[in-house]
Amino acid sequence: MPERIAFLASDAPVAQTARAALVSRYGNCAPEDSDVIVALGGDGFMLQTLHGTQSLDTPVYGMNRGTVGFLMNAYSESDLRERLNAAEEEVINPLSMRATCLDDTVHEALAINEVSVLRAGPQAAKLRITIDGRLRLDELVCDGALIATPAGSTAYNYSAHGPILPIGSDVLALTAIAPFRPRRWRGALVPKSAVVRFEVQDPEKRPVMADADSRSVNNVAVVEIRSEPAINHRILFDPGHGLEERLIREQFV
Repeated sequence: MPERIAFLASDAPVAQTARAALVSRYGNCAPEDSDVIVALGGDGFMLQTLHGTQSLDTPVYGMNRGTVGFLMNAYSESDLRERLNAAEEEVINPLSMRATCLDDTVHEALAINEVSVLRAGPQAAKLRITIDGRLRLDELVCDGALIATPAGSTAYNYSAHGPILPIGSDVLALTAIAPFRPRRWRGALVPKSAVVRFEVQDPEKRPVMADADSRSVNNVAVVEIRSEPAINHRILFDPGHGLEERLIREQFV
């Protein structure tokens, strides 16, 4: 049973109030000294916590004190140690984004949910898509496109009519956002090991930005995305409410 718990909370008053109550009841320690990290907030704060603690190899258990809670467990102050002891662990790998801008600067970031390439002006983006060095789509005219992990497949990807991917599947979702040409193209499934490259066509007339879990880069010319197997995010869920079950349940709502 985990003894040392680190409680982290978003800035929302309801999350801060919950943290104060839990710290009073169970104590608190620094994340680097903990057996488990408890994140209080919504999915956005959960992503922030996972990014901020990825070097610790410490599991993170989320409790929902926000507006969205797909990655979170239900909030309760009682029996927390018992819940942590019984929790099931899911391990996910993030995406690595390498974006080269028009001024030749290079920006790198990690994304647990998805990397998006989005138009940043009034005109549609024109993208050329290469996978593992092989040209697959010479021109995609669209509002954007994204690469989503299984964990992120129910987020922006799903809203853009992309597929829901089972946790543990060795594929990523490549999904178009409001595609104009090819009009019927709705994306593809690519191997988890693939390197996906977006090349922006006419970027000065049709500016494009790249976004990795809300970390944005403007005026990009090329964006390369791949899975990062060297980084493991450990997420804890109450029994019967893990990501696998949630992803299946989401498809029958």
